[in-house]
Amino acid sequence: MPFANFKVPADTISDEDKKKIIARTTDLYAEIYGERARPTTVVLVEEVPDGGWGVAGNVLTADLLNGDA
Repeated sequence: MPFANFKVPADTISDEDKKKIIARTTDLYAEIYGERARPTTVVLVEEVPDGGWGVAGNVLTADLLNGDA
């Protein structure tokens, strides 16, 4: 069963964008593995709350990513 997990900052993409991620990822797996993979492909789009990210030991927030801090 092909599986993809996308983590995105909370409240930054629309439901329509999530549908695109799911559809296009499923299409990609079907292209790579053949149509037999389509019915079992699982795509998870997780929204990470602000401050739930870290890089190089530092917590990232929307303010930091936007240059506001």
